[in-house]
Amino acid sequence: MIRVKRFLHASFIIADLARSRAFYEGLFGFTPNPNRPDFGFPGVWYDIGPNQIHLMQVPDPYRDAERPAHGGRDRHVALEVEDIEAVRAELERAGVRYSMSKSGRPALFCWDPDGNVLELSAA
Repeated sequence: MIRVKRFLHASFIIADLARSRAFYEGLFGFTPNPNRPDFGFPGVWYDIGPNQIHLMQVPDPYRDAERPAHGGRDRHVALEVEDIEAVRAELERAGVRYSMSKSGRPALFCWDPDGNVLELSAA
């Protein structure tokens, strides 16, 4: 049996690094980690607690894939937030598409500029 010790990072494929950085840094306040290695393609690493999100500007093999209308039924990364209503208001102000959790819990799913899904949950 393989024993996993901890989750390290999730990666998202993006088409435009500047556009994605504006989304993640402008909307979420993420700060790039300058100590990550250069993999030979554009990208950025963001530390979120002990974990990371890695944005990679590489050819997207899923670009033409049909995606579900509700983010909770698609691949996604879940992040904890303090106040889901404040998050909802900020997403609306920024014009970011989202869908509320179908479970009734305080959570929503939003899409980044490339269709990557983030679950934001007030745990």
